Amino acid sequence: MAEILINDWKEALEREFEKPYYKDLRQFLIQEYKTKQVFPPMHDIFNALHYTPLSKVKVMILGQDPYHDVNQAHGLCFSVLPGQQPPPSLQNIYKELQEDLGCPVPNHGYLKKWADQGVLLLNTVLTVRAHQANSHQNKGWEQFTDAVIETVNRQQRPVVYLLWGKPAQSKKPMLTNPSHLILQAPHPSPLSAYRGFFGSRPFSRANDFLEKNGAGSIDWCIE
Repeated sequence: MAEILINDWKEALEREFEKPYYKDLRQFLIQEYKTKQVFPPMHDIFNALHYTPLSKVKVMILGQDPYHDVNQAHGLCFSVLPGQQPPPSLQNIYKELQEDLGCPVPNHGYLKKWADQGVLLLNTVLTVRAHQANSHQNKGWEQFTDAVIETVNRQQRPVVYLLWGKPAQSKKPMLTNPSHLILQAPHPSPLSAYRGFFGSRPFSRANDFLEKNGAGSIDWCIE
């Protein structure tokens, strides 16, 4: 397992890789990838950080753990590889996006366009066993991604956090920077989207905040 961060996250996070919890996590993952089917592929684990450098983060969306079916997870929360049908939560995100900004509903679930514009699509756990949701919880990833969240919180420029659902909202106490905006809503899953995710208008509200603070808006429409 090579933890090679290729941009300014490297300096921000390199100390994490030396900590005891991460060394334990690394040994666990080496064994898991050798003996089990694990998603995403090893070279995609840190894609959220690779695609969205720290200096470019404008919006952070927090997910839980990766999709656990074949050819879905590729290191960005809520996103699936090209050619895959959007999962139900992402379909609901697209519905809200259409209602909020008029964006047509795409026929795929690949969100790299968002990541390239400064939307950090971070899961709180970065790996999962095939067909076993939450199977890599409490192995150390949460401590690592907390370090990512704390690093973004320290940035003295406008950042928007989209906290969808209780697990994401549990990170709110870490978000103490008054120059940032926190937008909370129920999770977009079919179980909870109708309890207030629909109608929450996160995309236009994020853009309004970014524009008012001179940061430039995100083009949320996915072709």
